Amino acid sequence: MSERADTPSALPALRLAASLVVLRERASGLEVLLLRRAVRANDFSSDAYVFPGGVLDANDRAAHAVCLGMDDATASERLGLLGAGLDYYVAAMRECFEETGVFFASDEHGAPLDAARLAEVRARREALHDRQIDIASLCRSFGIRLTPRRLHYLSHWVTPLGLAKRFDTRFFLAALPEAQQVEVDHVETAAHRWMRPQYALAHADQLRLLPPTRKLLQWLTGMDTVELAMAAAGALVDVPRVQPRLANGRRGRWPITPDEPAWAELTLTDPDERGGGSYDIVPGRVVTLMPGVLRLTAPNPGMMTGPGTNTYLVGGGPQNGWAVIDPGPDDPAHIDAIVRAAPGEIRQILVTHTHRDHSPGAALLRARTGARTYGMAARHDVGQDTAFSPDVELADGDTVVLPDGRVLRAIHTPGHASNHLCYALEDARLVFTGDHVMQGSTVVINPPDGHMATYLASLQRLASLEPEWLAPGHGFVMDRPAQRIGQLITHRLAREARTLDALGQLGPATLDALTPAVYADVPAARHAVARRSLRAHLDKLVEDGRAAVSQDGRWRAVDVSATR
Repeated sequence: MSERADTPSALPALRLAASLVVLRERASGLEVLLLRRAVRANDFSSDAYVFPGGVLDANDRAAHAVCLGMDDATASERLGLLGAGLDYYVAAMRECFEETGVFFASDEHGAPLDAARLAEVRARREALHDRQIDIASLCRSFGIRLTPRRLHYLSHWVTPLGLAKRFDTRFFLAALPEAQQVEVDHVETAAHRWMRPQYALAHADQLRLLPPTRKLLQWLTGMDTVELAMAAAGALVDVPRVQPRLANGRRGRWPITPDEPAWAELTLTDPDERGGGSYDIVPGRVVTLMPGVLRLTAPNPGMMTGPGTNTYLVGGGPQNGWAVIDPGPDDPAHIDAIVRAAPGEIRQILVTHTHRDHSPGAALLRARTGARTYGMAARHDVGQDTAFSPDVELADGDTVVLPDGRVLRAIHTPGHASNHLCYALEDARLVFTGDHVMQGSTVVINPPDGHMATYLASLQRLASLEPEWLAPGHGFVMDRPAQRIGQLITHRLAREARTLDALGQLGPATLDALTPAVYADVPAARHAVARRSLRAHLDKLVEDGRAAVSQDGRWRAVDVSATR
């Protein structure tokens, strides 16, 4: 009987590997060594710029005896292994030497190798690469020692499932030994470049930087000097194991890491990690998030809507009836797409709030299907779909029984909009959050309908429900709701603190004068939108007694201690 290629026993074996991130100091700042891999067929890293490195060799174990300043027990403890940890350090140094000629070694007493001795050792690189000699024998023949203590353990990556070659790689960080130069082997490596991390990241696509390379370069951008980078790496305590997931999108098949927007959703759409999910949200594409829950994104991408407004379809069951959450903008083409996407009859239409990218489609969809509408009518005129008049006006805690028998519970979450509702699909521990919580962005709080203190209270209310998943009105499904909601609250309170600082520095100031100071970290093109949320922060400070506003629209801080 033939074995399926995607069964666990048919997966390619993980090859243990090590890689070395080499740094040097220049007047312009820290630079990192990147090697361009030779072009090879069926090699995911072909022609990519990578750090020096490769697989562990069986003979690396013998080199423990020629290591100076670190034993296997110390190395294994650092890597979280029961033993053989020093193999990774040896492999990182050996591969770096084979590929670049840079040798992390010293004489028997720990002194650097002089130029003549290094040249003699380098003459044996080809023999080492061809396995005519092992690294331990090479060191003994020249009376030299490897110096693993110069390496700091930095990161741990595992190749995603679905690739023909898979590696379990430990990354290390080291400073270029003094007076050594790079001379690539022109076998596995075609060329080398020293680059500022910021430059490499700015040209990541041209350099074909793979996810581990990108992430480690991002980490290095926070380091001004080699000394700081080495100290930071040396201070790392827990180094997590990262295994990306393959997914599809505009770049083709690509590894997605846990910190990227699509990660959590991929655990739902591609639980077996076969690479069938997507890291892009494409308007008009139907995505099955879980049994009986589909998403269809409207073709209205933009600064305020991200990839577009998400419309959700929930249902199934014996009668194959469906409910639609947020039919989106007044767009007949999107309504047509919703009707086509529904596996059965659409019987209910629910709206999270009446902003014009969420609710206007309800009237069109109701006209097409005869489905009943649910939600809250608009409470203000500005920026609202005042034409939305639900057949069923919902209040906090009301339940809607879906055609398949499951229940959606309405949660009144004012703040972004006074009539905002989230909907909890309780059997799935999933909450449809509308614009209350968006993926990858904070929401605008726009007075008078928006209210900052109420928004923060609504966030805490949502967190108290302890859902497992959040399905937002814009962006991918999110996991770890408590953490994400906590980040939103922390962000808002930090912005509030910056608002108070700006009031203290600028004295009585207008909203226009305060905006660039409070939102200095936001591009100026977005300040007009940020100005709305700043007004909400100022209103909250007035309500809290920590700010006041004059009749001519100038805001000032209030000394709370003086009023006690």
